[in-house]
Amino acid sequence: MKNFLMQISTIFISILLIFSLLSFDSSSVKPASGELIYKKNCSACHRNNGKMTPNLFPPLAKSDFLKDKTKTIEVILNGVSGKIVVNGKKYYGTMPKFKQLSDQEVVDVMNYILSSWGNDGSKITTAEVAKVRSSLKK
Repeated sequence: MKNFLMQISTIFISILLIFSLLSFDSSSVKPASGELIYKKNCSACHRNNGKMTPNLFPPLAKSDFLKDKTKTIEVILNGVSGKIVVNGKKYYGTMPKFKQLSDQEVVDVMNYILSSWGNDGSKITTAEVAKVRSSLKK
């Protein structure tokens, strides 16, 4: 009887392990974290589709501003107030600082944005974020 219960337990655990491995999609781990950070911190103003809140906040979709990755990292970390020009249009508003985000979280959210909504799909690294963060402390 003891052997029978041990075999049943082993089979049950094996089935659970197989099921969890089959349902895990590792390709969605990184983008999902960037997407979650975006939805939590950015989508209220820039919307879930990155297309902006009309005449208030600039678009992130097909945004020429994102081509300057250093400036974009600075804006994420320090916020921005006043005039900003995106795709030839002037916006006057305020974006709060997001210094509380770790370097990895900034990478995740920026890479999510850069690979979404018609942007160029380029990537940034934690080294780039750390360098910009360090320069802002001076």
